[in-house]
Amino acid sequence: MRTKPYSTSKLVALAGTVLANLVLVACQQSQPPASAPPAAESKAVSTEKVFVEFRGPWAFVPDPKDASSVLAIAPKAKGHRDLYVQASNQSTLAAGVYDLSLPAHSGPAAATADPGIAQAQIDAKSLQSALDNKSGRYVVRLPKPEEYVVAGRARSRLGATYPPDASTEKDYATAVALDYNVGSLNGFSLAGAPDSGSFNPLLLQVETRTIRFVIAPAQEDDPHDKCDTHSRESFHHLTTLLGLTLYVDFPDNPGDCHKSDPQNAHPAKAEGRWRSPFEQLAAIDVRNIEHRMLAAVYFFDHPIGDCRAAELILTVTP
Repeated sequence: MRTKPYSTSKLVALAGTVLANLVLVACQQSQPPASAPPAAESKAVSTEKVFVEFRGPWAFVPDPKDASSVLAIAPKAKGHRDLYVQASNQSTLAAGVYDLSLPAHSGPAAATADPGIAQAQIDAKSLQSALDNKSGRYVVRLPKPEEYVVAGRARSRLGATYPPDASTEKDYATAVALDYNVGSLNGFSLAGAPDSGSFNPLLLQVETRTIRFVIAPAQEDDPHDKCDTHSRESFHHLTTLLGLTLYVDFPDNPGDCHKSDPQNAHPAKAEGRWRSPFEQLAAIDVRNIEHRMLAAVYFFDHPIGDCRAAELILTVTP
């Protein structure tokens, strides 16, 4: 029996089907492997920039007992109110040693400094003597910052001879802020050991991204004083505490201010007399509403009195 041959049309169709399958297989093999679905992008950690600002006669130095911390040190001296710390809440601090704790913070902790902040050297023995000077100093220990930035400037001269040479004149920082990037505005607290009495740990409410440590003048500047006597005296208290031979002068002051300068080894008696706060307020025209507000702030709040003397960053030498 003879097998019936396929028709020509059927052979053509079969060949086309085989060819199509071969082409499809070849195309699939030549396709690059499908890439894996992109991984979910990690969410960036949000940070808040916070400044811890110091106003008054302050110096900053690496903590000799902890390389990750710095110390802010200031004299407790006549002519100033007690130190106070201010965020959205505030507290007065007695002479002693305090620790400021921050929430988790990021950044290089490079502690770079604006060139407008005055630099000086202190030997390790003098630094330890200042730290041990109970009832005569304030110390605030805090983490090493990303940088020291200027929060206030004034034109002055600074040097190791009295009076400082005119070549040292520049706009020095009179207020300094330490810069941190933190993960939250919650978790700022202050603990401490005053030299006498006790201090309850303080949880700081930080809403304006600034914490201030302020040493304000005990009285308003005398408008008749053309010598910035308070600023000269404040700087003298700081350098005496630290055992530094360093002086400040103000180019816009009259030349005869040197005679009564407390930094001068043999100052002449000041010509002006001390006036009580009540006498000073009596000289204010209280009909002016702005002056009334200033008077109220003076008696019932902590004024932020800027000192014109330079603050210092210290390098410790053996």
